[in-house]
Amino acid sequence: MARRSRTRAPRTRLSRFRGLALRLLGAGFMLAIAYGGYLAWTATSEFEGRRWDIPAQVYAAPLELYVGRALSAELLVGELRRLGYREDPRLVGPGTYRVGLGRIELATRGFSFAGDSEPEQLVSIAFVGGRIAALRDSAGRPTPIVRLNPLLIGSLFPSHGEDRIIVAPDEIPPLLSETLKAVEDRRFDSHFGVDPIAVARAIFVNVSAGEIREGASTLTQQLVRSYFLTNEVAWGRKLREAFMAVALELRYSKSELLHAYVNEIYLGQDGGRAIHGFGLASQFYFGKPLGELELHELALLVAIVRGPTYYEPRRHADRALERRNFVLQRMADEGLASNDEVQKAAEQRLGLADDSRRSTTHSAFLTLVRRQLSADYAREDLERTGLVVLTTLDPAVQAAAERALSEGIEALGKEDVELEGAVVVTSPHTGEVKAIVGGRNARYEGFNRALDARRQIGSLIKPAVYLTALESGRYSLASVIDDAPIVVELDRRNTWTPSNFDDQAHGLVPLVRALAESYNLATVRLGLDVGLEQIAATLQRLGLEQKPTLYPSMLLGALALTPIEVAQVYNTLANGGFRVPLRAVRSVVGEDGELLQRYELEIEQAADPGAVYALNQALVQVMERGTGRTVRRLLPADIVVAGKTGTSDDLRDSWFAGFTNENLIVAWLGADDNRPIGLTGSTGAARIWARVLSAIEANSYAAPAPDGVDETWIDYVTGAPTAARCPDAVAVPVPETDYYPRAFGCQGQTGIGARIRSWFGGDDQ
Repeated sequence: MARRSRTRAPRTRLSRFRGLALRLLGAGFMLAIAYGGYLAWTATSEFEGRRWDIPAQVYAAPLELYVGRALSAELLVGELRRLGYREDPRLVGPGTYRVGLGRIELATRGFSFAGDSEPEQLVSIAFVGGRIAALRDSAGRPTPIVRLNPLLIGSLFPSHGEDRIIVAPDEIPPLLSETLKAVEDRRFDSHFGVDPIAVARAIFVNVSAGEIREGASTLTQQLVRSYFLTNEVAWGRKLREAFMAVALELRYSKSELLHAYVNEIYLGQDGGRAIHGFGLASQFYFGKPLGELELHELALLVAIVRGPTYYEPRRHADRALERRNFVLQRMADEGLASNDEVQKAAEQRLGLADDSRRSTTHSAFLTLVRRQLSADYAREDLERTGLVVLTTLDPAVQAAAERALSEGIEALGKEDVELEGAVVVTSPHTGEVKAIVGGRNARYEGFNRALDARRQIGSLIKPAVYLTALESGRYSLASVIDDAPIVVELDRRNTWTPSNFDDQAHGLVPLVRALAESYNLATVRLGLDVGLEQIAATLQRLGLEQKPTLYPSMLLGALALTPIEVAQVYNTLANGGFRVPLRAVRSVVGEDGELLQRYELEIEQAADPGAVYALNQALVQVMERGTGRTVRRLLPADIVVAGKTGTSDDLRDSWFAGFTNENLIVAWLGADDNRPIGLTGSTGAARIWARVLSAIEANSYAAPAPDGVDETWIDYVTGAPTAARCPDAVAVPVPETDYYPRAFGCQGQTGIGARIRSWFGGDDQ
């Protein structure tokens, strides 16, 4: 018995150990199945719903071409390049153009936004004197208008930064699909999510090296990693990745997975914006739709997949070029392109678009778009639901404004102060914001001075003072006001003594001269007469949202506004007294193409048209005879413009607001720390304004006189009636109901003798 007991004890221990091991193995197997099931459920359940947060895509206004439009061939070529058009003598396919003598021919891209569509077409455009002289279709027939596809200017992406343009399955170029498989996953069509052959090869390499040097990820695994996991190089992550890849392969077809990959994979970084998917990458790197990419361009995108940071083409061009040519050679080896095609493609440069595709290029304008849309849409709708936003931005005007501010500040040479600035350009008749520049570095995404820099406006307020006087019926531009010293009693203990910029008093002057020369003493006297309350009401009617504080110093611009607020006030003046709210958005379209909202033109009469007409004629005199005359000389002699300078106390702020029929431009210069900059409105901001206007405008300001408005000639210096031929004569609008004696000689001579002398051309000096 003892011997039998000794022989059974080891067997009992061994059987117990085996039982425990089997139970542990079974438990581990069940846990593995459960964990695998959890990973599979996670992968498939998230893939069943909305697969991506799609930020709202924001587009500029489409460029409209028509006979008579002020547009040179050079400016059009610049616009075409911004849109990603390429010069091609053969005009092969949409998005190409060729340049001839005084003529441009182009093959346009079609586009559609909620029923607002434009077909692809061949057009010929002739130019004469900086204008479009003829516009014809491919058959030589005149065509009234052609619109170019709008430029994608950015996205309203969320804080996590992912941005993408979804590409539909039928929009994926077959060559892209085949090249991805040839370079990244040669057995994609046959494996089940994991490639055992590639895994075996990677294990051998990594074990031999003693570290992880080579991966074996299939396209499906790359998709899982990008969508669910991280790029951490660890065995646990690789195991999760493999489980989830197999689960997706069991649930979805190869074409569905490839479609998801094309839209999901990370392909670069643009500041805080992550570039995901080939649709956005095509626009970001080449400025054109995915379907228009040439062989070498498509190869570069596939090359970037292996390492978007390492092969970033703008920073590491040599690496990117080498990797691109490797991809091209693989395409030749797999029969996806001929040797001749590959050789020609390999000889091409990277061919990247300029930086206008970067989101930071239009950050100031996008901020305005987001603020205006936030009144109607929740933040989640803007950042996740794939809205398409058509805006009012004019890319050519935006580029001109950015260049004018940057180069203009540089030309001023203010080395003793860190000069900053802002520019706003609007369309007076529609209120559409064409351009916004938030600082001298337009690509800086920080403080937006155009929207948020609240600074004292100085003499920019004076048109509101004079408009209030003109609307009162007690004054006209021919009325005389005393530009004499004045002491304003603020309370029992305090007084305010304003002065002119030149510290001189100019005596009795007509209103037109007082405004043109920006006389402070005359303006204060006039403003106190018509009333601070009435002037504040005028400002609010013109578009100021909040009522200003009623201090006498308000009459000389002790009122802090932002450039966009100034633009709203002056836009109403430029539009003849009819207020249209400034807007940056035209329409919003849903992900399915349905029109969700169209922002219609809203217009309201805010001021008397006759008074505004007279005021604007005085603003023309600002440019011809007054504080704007120096900058007026920088413009073509035949152009008529209206404008007003503004300078705050101690030369801390330099302003200028001016307009033609087509454009209102507001420019501001100052220092962020509010130190003096040593520039007046005419020596600083007006020069920026002139640079912008010279780059974008060939039209003048002109307006018909409203009913009830007459015209009389006065002496600009004294305000006395005078003949039109006299040296200081100026024509000013006056109410028809008022009587103004007609002068036949100079210096106010109105008698019969002066009339007789005028018959013979005589003139008394």
